[in-house]
Amino acid sequence: MTQIAGYTLHSIETGRFRLDGGAMFGIVPKPLWERRIPADERNRIPLAMRCLLLRGHERVILIDNGIGDKLSEKMIDIYGVDFREYELRRSLAEQGVTPEDVTDVILTHLHFDHCGGSTRYEGGRLVLTFPHARHYVQRTHWEWATHPNLREKASFIRENILPIQEYGKLVLVDGDIELFPGVHVHVVNGHTRGQQIVRIHDEENTLLFMGDLVPTHAHIPLVWIMAYDIEPLVTLEEKQRWLEEALAGQWHLFLEHDPSIEVINLEEGSRGFQMVHPRALAELHNV
Repeated sequence: MTQIAGYTLHSIETGRFRLDGGAMFGIVPKPLWERRIPADERNRIPLAMRCLLLRGHERVILIDNGIGDKLSEKMIDIYGVDFREYELRRSLAEQGVTPEDVTDVILTHLHFDHCGGSTRYEGGRLVLTFPHARHYVQRTHWEWATHPNLREKASFIRENILPIQEYGKLVLVDGDIELFPGVHVHVVNGHTRGQQIVRIHDEENTLLFMGDLVPTHAHIPLVWIMAYDIEPLVTLEEKQRWLEEALAGQWHLFLEHDPSIEVINLEEGSRGFQMVHPRALAELHNV
């Protein structure tokens, strides 16, 4: 059992999907990135949609919630969505948690693979998956997502987003802030405007939920940046800042999209930052 800052932490697997490897690694040539995460015959790499559950201080907090179950068959095929092994509500149930138990949902950002589980259809009507939970989004990102630019428009699906506001469960956050004891959010803008990464910390340990700032272990090198990012040079600066802090503090990094690794630490190598101690979140209890 992993505990930080008075919370018990659990990894919540919500399903698997696939994205184009070239898009996931930008300017990095395929012969390099494919050594780390091999592609399928359609050039797509497997990715997790791994969320984080915190229980403590009389709260049940979920960070992100995956892609949800509202995509069309065409989109399921394009993105290789697979719920055979993992699914949001099933994974919560394995931890003894129902959607009604969740008190708070922190959304790193509103791209469909991070917030699609926020809503579902019930009797032909869109409802909130977590009806009692407040949903925390950066104000700048909410404006960005609800008035999308052409480049990101396809990633912001209104059915995932607007019901949160319509049901009165939206909480807009302004900048870096402590949401709950030992739980801070920090704004990064390179991937999309107003993404928030989440830091859970106490005097002994810090876990940093990386979101799409560092989606997989293969994105640890500073210039390995997704083509999806709206401002890659900003991502570069943000990665350097946060990875330097993580290295100095020996923080644990939680990887949302890595297909096989949940948590890593960093060390300084001959070519910059490199991964050490890859492990499952549950293995942190003895650190």
